[in-house]
Amino acid sequence: MKQPDEVRRKALFDSDARLSWVLAALAGLIGAAAFMHTAGYFVTFMTGNTERAVLGYFHDETDVAVAAALLLGSFLSGVVVSSLCRRHFWSGHPHGPTLLTTACLAAASIIDIVMYEITSSTRIEFVPILFVAFGVGALNTSFVKNGEVSIPLSYVTGTLVKMAQGIERHISGGTYADWLDYFLLYAAFALGAFVGGLLSLMVAGWAMLITATVVCLIVTGYTYLHLDIHGPLTDE
Repeated sequence: MKQPDEVRRKALFDSDARLSWVLAALAGLIGAAAFMHTAGYFVTFMTGNTERAVLGYFHDETDVAVAAALLLGSFLSGVVVSSLCRRHFWSGHPHGPTLLTTACLAAASIIDIVMYEITSSTRIEFVPILFVAFGVGALNTSFVKNGEVSIPLSYVTGTLVKMAQGIERHISGGTYADWLDYFLLYAAFALGAFVGGLLSLMVAGWAMLITATVVCLIVTGYTYLHLDIHGPLTDE
């Protein structure tokens, strides 16, 4: 019979773990796409948006505070809508949230192109970013266990806290399995952000969301392939 540590070490590199790395990298790339060619909007950093929504009023930056609050609302709406869809249509299917994210990115790209034709501005405007934030919120519901998100793909702060606690357990007599899974998830997100940053140097602002949409569509195909090979994720 396999020991718990051996089972956990095996789970570090199983199919679901690999899928979580891919989706975390996607979240990082989308966040970079939204940040690099805008006025600095966060679609993955809800802690920062919360502080902006509160503190913007202290600096007479009401527009910043309102924008941050709207991004928060859009992100939360994405989580709620995707969770409802999971409950009624996508139970156990990892491709559902990524498909919704792809649709949101596609809508954001279309809106951005229309606004580019009107204004000729290479910067991505705020309205498309609301759709992106909605899509990122939806993406975070890809892994659910006991009715709650088990792997928050863009919650980097929580991932780092858990990784640090795992390092302490390793130092106190545990194994590398106590922290490596969190490190790999964090590294995947950071890699996605890095790739998104590189793409922003090569792709014009008006085409950045299109690029992110194409990447997201490819990842959606990967989640379908994951479903075909490994079966649906369970919500147990």
